Amino acid sequence: MNTGKLFIISAPSGAGKTSLVKRLVAEMNELMVSISHTTRAIRPGEKHAQDYFFISVAEFTAMIEQQDFLEYAQVFDNFYGTSEAKVKEYLVKGMDVILEIDWQGAQQIKQLLPESVAIFILPPSISVLEQRLTSRGQDSQDIINRRMRDAILEMNHYQEFDYLIVNDVFEQALQELKSIVTTYRLQQSRQSAKLTLLLNNLLT
Repeated sequence: MNTGKLFIISAPSGAGKTSLVKRLVAEMNELMVSISHTTRAIRPGEKHAQDYFFISVAEFTAMIEQQDFLEYAQVFDNFYGTSEAKVKEYLVKGMDVILEIDWQGAQQIKQLLPESVAIFILPPSISVLEQRLTSRGQDSQDIINRRMRDAILEMNHYQEFDYLIVNDVFEQALQELKSIVTTYRLQQSRQSAKLTLLLNNLLT
């Protein structure tokens, strides 16, 4: 059976991870983002079951007790978690799945599924990161300062990831992400399952 590959993509807030992942999924087939559950409030333009499954703290706690999550973590004042059943359902179908999670979630996934591929997105500098956070116009200075402190904490875990990409020039960072996905799709074990007919014809 040709099962999919699980890709973990993490980054500090403001590094451009979400924009990169959206383009990556739009331009590569058989690739999808796992939709996480969260207790945070829905933001303008977001949709339930499309961006996140927005649930209450009580619902989230019940899912923890039922061991429904592959990983979960508290980020700022909210909880985020990845449904184990949903991820495995898509992997079995041969889809490659992206998890957009923080370093805490990445640690949990790598322990459970060491064959997963962990990618960390870095900003080109601290000043650019702060500029990106400020230009959003969504947060107060106190929240931006907190996000900057948390970004440094997050970036200190870069050594736990398999790949590092610097998102300075967006298109270049996108191509580097595509290259990582393509490399795993060309592995012998995966290609031989996909090319069974061709291999049989070539070898007989």
